[in-house]
Amino acid sequence: MDESKQGTSYIESEVVVPEGMKLAYIETYGCQMNFSDTEIVASVLKDMGYGFTSNEHEADLVFINTCSIRDNAESKVWKRLKNFRKQKSDNPGLMVGVLGCMAERLKTKLLDEEKLVDLVVGPDAYRDLPRLLDEVEGGQRSVNVLLSREETYANIAPVRLNSNGVSAFVTIMRGCDNMCTFCVVPFTRGRERSRDPYSIVEESRQLYDQGFREVTLLGQNVDSYKWSPDDSLKGKAQINKAEAKGEEIDVINFAQLLEMVANVAPDLRVRFSTSHPKDITDDVLHAMAKYKNICNYIHLPVQSGSSRVLELMNRGYSLEWYKQKVDRIYELIPDCAISTDIITGFCTETEEDHEKTIEVVNYARYSHAYMFAYSERPGTPAAKKMEDDVPEADKKRRLAEVIKLQNEISRERNLADVGKEFVVLIEGNSKRSEHDWCGRNDQNKMIVFPKQGDLKPGDYVIVKVKDATSATLLADMVSAEVQW
Repeated sequence: MDESKQGTSYIESEVVVPEGMKLAYIETYGCQMNFSDTEIVASVLKDMGYGFTSNEHEADLVFINTCSIRDNAESKVWKRLKNFRKQKSDNPGLMVGVLGCMAERLKTKLLDEEKLVDLVVGPDAYRDLPRLLDEVEGGQRSVNVLLSREETYANIAPVRLNSNGVSAFVTIMRGCDNMCTFCVVPFTRGRERSRDPYSIVEESRQLYDQGFREVTLLGQNVDSYKWSPDDSLKGKAQINKAEAKGEEIDVINFAQLLEMVANVAPDLRVRFSTSHPKDITDDVLHAMAKYKNICNYIHLPVQSGSSRVLELMNRGYSLEWYKQKVDRIYELIPDCAISTDIITGFCTETEEDHEKTIEVVNYARYSHAYMFAYSERPGTPAAKKMEDDVPEADKKRRLAEVIKLQNEISRERNLADVGKEFVVLIEGNSKRSEHDWCGRNDQNKMIVFPKQGDLKPGDYVIVKVKDATSATLLADMVSAEVQW
């Protein structure tokens, strides 16, 4: 999963909270899926009568939605929980809970050994929050980390947090079946299951009606999305309607789902994350090429350029397979931008393996990448069966070399866009100046340009790039008239 959202998110209260209303404060760490889950939790709490605050000191309930993918994120969570334990000494009524991936893996340590929290809630147990909170208010510690083969939260309308009112995440599936040896997700989020496509389309349509102009379809591996009409009551109702008309409804795959969402509105941009190199199909690429509003951007994690290391990671493809997939993407969608994830210093990685990673970065010419040194995660197959034997100094040096190369490539690719025109969806003010707008183009590149005219977030404009850094394109507006 793309970890571009790594960090912290707070629920902001935009309305005056009635006196006596209980307030919840939520911090979120990790990937986009965690941020999406927080919006589901907020919906459940809202139905329970909670308001929300961005001030942890006025909260009656504190939740940390946790990540176990990187050691750094987990360390931050432990530090924050110890801070909240001190806060409870001043406010004994404060309830503190942990959600998400760490909840499932470390429930005993969180509840009994460290006694840092009052409740622990796994990623498939958010509907159980009313019961769990009742138990805590009754003086008990409470836990539910059971994983489900069916839960997709399809009928829960997420509360959009810190929203710019322009872009939103829509979760299309949960869990993962891939069992990469370095990853805890299959153990913390359970097996793969796909959400009813009709609920996905309906959520996307509602977002469009509310003024949103971009949705990102989320899943650990969106390319393995597969839904049968027999998987839900709504699907069975669709079967009955189809049968009455003498029609049939087949199994829906990811390429078909993309088209369904793209047809919501021509000016609703559609993105998706994350793709798996072994599963992305030509049908997906053809759908992207067919629909102007399906963005020409694919996050395609390579992890390593060494086929030997990829086999140890249980990734299911070789370097040559990956290169062929990159070639096919550029063949069918010449202006597609590809980003990736890279891990340096995985178990037994040699200098020769590292050079293969350098090779694939040069070959794929990624627009950008999320790059990390390997950190062993407890409970993973790698932690159980392999020795973390690459010296830390080598891991960091190799990581620095990959980062340096990728930054050079990103800058080169961005400079190649100077003089080109792009359609940009305005997301809001530039971080550096309120006199500039910022937004992304079709290839997911951030573009900053001076404000002019009567524009607002959610509007599309055409801009012409005049300069670039490794991270940002600088442009001037050409026109506010965009044809769909």
